Amino acid sequence: MRLEGKVIIVTGAARHLGQAYAVRLAQEGAKLTVADVLDCSETARLCEAEGAEVLPLNVDVSSEEETMAMARQTVERFGRVDGLLNNAGLMRNITGPSLMDVDPDWWDKVFSVNARGTFLCTRAVFPYMRDQGGGKIVNVGSTTMLRTSNNVSDSNPHYVASKGAVMAFTRAICRELGEHNINVNTLAPGGTDQDPSLTGDEATEEASRAFGRRGVPSDLTGTVAFLFSDDAAFITGQLIAVNGGKEVS
Repeated sequence: MRLEGKVIIVTGAARHLGQAYAVRLAQEGAKLTVADVLDCSETARLCEAEGAEVLPLNVDVSSEEETMAMARQTVERFGRVDGLLNNAGLMRNITGPSLMDVDPDWWDKVFSVNARGTFLCTRAVFPYMRDQGGGKIVNVGSTTMLRTSNNVSDSNPHYVASKGAVMAFTRAICRELGEHNINVNTLAPGGTDQDPSLTGDEATEEASRAFGRRGVPSDLTGTVAFLFSDDAAFITGQLIAVNGGKEVS
């Protein structure tokens, strides 16, 4: 219960890792706003089952109006906002994976969620964190930006570049936010899946990890809880890679 009494917003919380993050934060005692373009009622029920107070919201993180409303409604409900987990994102395999396959409109769409969304949500909560004397922001990046692509038909430049922008954004604002006692870090998962079972070439690729397997949600949720806790009070501007020791080149 190291987050007891803390109020944390989790975006992209309706399913998959976002849902897992929210449930873990609930288990640690946090009060939560769970936001997504999808229905967050299931996540809200799971968090409430852990004893958490939950505000589910329908939010498009690429909309300035909606992100501002998200922050305002959180403060109206809970009185403050202590943390923001910028998890909402579009994954890489949403269109052709190679350079010439990427539709420029999809490039813009991925950046509008992954990069612009991170920017807008951060800007929405900043005044409240500043005025209350501090807070913590965790941006979700990816370790894909740390290595070259596995092959020429799997470069996913739109996704990888957007996640690189997330880390650059973290570095750009850490001193500005630090003046107001606000931590900002990037969590960089690598090859995390809801299902740890692997077969064929995928299993061979995962053998390059120190632990010889793909990550699962529980590998990440503890790191998220740590970054929102007082134990991480002196960590800011950093990229925390949670990828089981996967090679980065």
